[in-house]
Amino acid sequence: MRRIFTILFCTILVLGVFSSCKKNRRIKQVDFPQHSLTAICPWTEGGGTDAILRALCKTAEKYLGVKITVENRTGGAGAIGHAAIKDAKPDGYTFGMITFELNSLPTQGLVNFTYADYDPLIRVNSDAATLTVRVDAPYNSVQEFVDYCKNNPETVSIGNSAPGSVWHIGAGLLADSTNIKVNHISFEGAAGAVAAVTAGQIDAVTVSLTEVKSQLDSGKLKVLGIMAAERSKSYPNIKTFKEQGFNIEYATWRGLALPKKVNPAIKTILVDAFTKAENDPEFLENAARLNFALAYQSPTDFAAFLKQNYNDVAKTMKSIGLVD
Repeated sequence: MRRIFTILFCTILVLGVFSSCKKNRRIKQVDFPQHSLTAICPWTEGGGTDAILRALCKTAEKYLGVKITVENRTGGAGAIGHAAIKDAKPDGYTFGMITFELNSLPTQGLVNFTYADYDPLIRVNSDAATLTVRVDAPYNSVQEFVDYCKNNPETVSIGNSAPGSVWHIGAGLLADSTNIKVNHISFEGAAGAVAAVTAGQIDAVTVSLTEVKSQLDSGKLKVLGIMAAERSKSYPNIKTFKEQGFNIEYATWRGLALPKKVNPAIKTILVDAFTKAENDPEFLENAARLNFALAYQSPTDFAAFLKQNYNDVAKTMKSIGLVD
């Protein structure tokens, strides 16, 4: 009996040590983060994507306990930044904000990757396009703008954030739906387009409310309509396109993603931290101040959305003649 007891005791002891080792290895695997993180932004500093990413990262720092540095990797209509996120070392220390263009660039054959080459974290927001012009422009509604364009074909210029970008497609959808002919002027990010319309270098932009907020508030620009289902809570006097007789709804989206092959335990930590950050009063206040329309999705829901949006974008681009 003593011998049997000794064998059982030794067996239990060995199993306990083995279990402890496994547990320690598991703890070591999720000992993250140990130093600062880098968030890649595919668009210029001062634009909507940059603004919301910086606000979210600032709030997330208190949940992760480390600093998050935002790096703007611009160029190629968002291709350079998105490629940098995809090609980052899969250790969890580099992630980025993916945007609508991740689903429009492949359709145009401009990149050799798609949404499927990323590991989604969370969707952050979705913002409708607006039709925005200088405050002294000779039109005060969507209908007046359309009439002006029809009376002056190919003379009105509409700025966008890059060729084939979300706001280029938005302007194309507007032109196609209203049967007007305009000149599409591309910039490397919405900030440049907004600066150009403010300076009178172009006639209009089809960007989000967030990206024209400061010029709108200062009285330099006016919004003729918003391509949303409902009016903005921050600007209830701005009518939707549908209210003005145009059946157009169109919006961009932004979210966070990792390169493929990041440790699932690390991904869980990041999802938890950024989910908490998105619901944090500090971020909610900043988002409201910047006029962002938050539209959170979990990793699973965001992945399903990316797939559906990819198909929808391809269909829209074909319908307005941006691709064959």
